[in-house]
Amino acid sequence: MPSDLYHQNFNTVQSKLQPMPVTITAAATITPTTFITVVTGNTAIATIVPPVTGSHMLCIIPGTTTGFTTGGNVSGGTTTVASRAYLFVYNPITATYYLVSSTTS
Repeated sequence: MPSDLYHQNFNTVQSKLQPMPVTITAAATITPTTFITVVTGNTAIATIVPPVTGSHMLCIIPGTTTGFTTGGNVSGGTTTVASRAYLFVYNPITATYYLVSSTTS
């Protein structure tokens, strides 16, 4: 269950009082705890557990080549490139994450 008490941890503007980005292991379902999340491993991600109930954005940075796949609440699939940032926007009406962009450097 999302905790809106920690909504500032998912804001795109933060202070040093928010937790630093975390690293989690790739799985079919992941649960981010901060705005920026580094993912290790090669399992494609199909579902992202929303950390808050309203609209929000998440930045996911794969540490290795993995991917995002349909079948959960992620709209569209893509193969990822290690160390590139993938931005997702959550629409609470459809309960879906939409890939906004990926860095290309």
